[in-house]
Amino acid sequence: MLIQVQTMMRSLPTILSASLLISLASSAWAQPSDGPSVRDHRNEVASDGPAPLIVDRVVAVVNDEVILSTELMMRVAPAAFELQKISDPRERARRQAKLANDVLEEMVNEQLVTQAAQSAKLDVGEKEVEAAIADLKKQNKLDDEQLADAIRMQGYTMSSYRSDVRNQILRMRAVNTLVRPRVSVTEDDVRAKYDERARRSSQVSEVKLQHILLAMPADADEATVRDTRAKAADILTRAKAGEDFASLAATYSDDPATKNIGGDLGWIKHNMIATEWELVVFAMAKGETRGPIVGPRGLHVFRVSDVKDSKQEPFADVKEQLRNELYRVEMDKQTRLWVEELRKKAHFELML
Repeated sequence: MLIQVQTMMRSLPTILSASLLISLASSAWAQPSDGPSVRDHRNEVASDGPAPLIVDRVVAVVNDEVILSTELMMRVAPAAFELQKISDPRERARRQAKLANDVLEEMVNEQLVTQAAQSAKLDVGEKEVEAAIADLKKQNKLDDEQLADAIRMQGYTMSSYRSDVRNQILRMRAVNTLVRPRVSVTEDDVRAKYDERARRSSQVSEVKLQHILLAMPADADEATVRDTRAKAADILTRAKAGEDFASLAATYSDDPATKNIGGDLGWIKHNMIATEWELVVFAMAKGETRGPIVGPRGLHVFRVSDVKDSKQEPFADVKEQLRNELYRVEMDKQTRLWVEELRKKAHFELML
């Protein structure tokens, strides 16, 4: 059940493992600092008694609101648990500090978006929260009791989880309401994207390749290099004249893995072979032979026996897909710019 809960809807807050929180609480994140704190006053005694127990502290101030260390711990916990596997304590501490800072920056951004939503008088009703949680239960095949148990076991109360769900929906609503009007994708934009894809698709995507290897040591003397090149040139001439390449490979190739199968290297995609070879073979036509081409084991004569071209679908069939892709990219861009604007206008302070 816990595994199911951890794969819940991406748009909703993640339920964290209680064991991770326990592990994290013993690390540097939970150590007291000089920043503002929340104290358990029941344990306070006279000034000559034990120091008061610090149960929480402020790690960031965002305008008039704060982020507490326990909130940060819950967000950091899953990745922080993985960092415990790093054996070098200095590297582990460095990575922990960077992780905490990165997550805290993200939480500041989320707080700013939530505040922007509140300023815009946006709201999320209880029915929307219930619908989101109901969808979550349906996707993960959980009943009310199972969900409540999972949330409780992983460090949440049902009330705090509902609050997180509400805030997440509120942030999505803020982006849709306040950022979406900035985004525009025209017909010309879609056509330009289609044309760009068409140019790429007209290129060869795969080649079926054969080769003949003429082995030559890296420290070969001048005479050996000359003789090997002459032999490769002769093979190339015979192949271009129509002699069967597979028979030539069986007779002359020094590659034991392919000589008896016609020198066949199979279908080759981009980035599967050395760049200098790729530039040659992907420029070859079907049935073309070229060489000699230098490799680490000697000289190669290559033949492309077949090619595959990428196929471009008609514009009308992919227009909406391309429009949606462009819209998502532009939406992400405008959202980042909007959050940067919020940060510039806000007063916030990090206290890690």
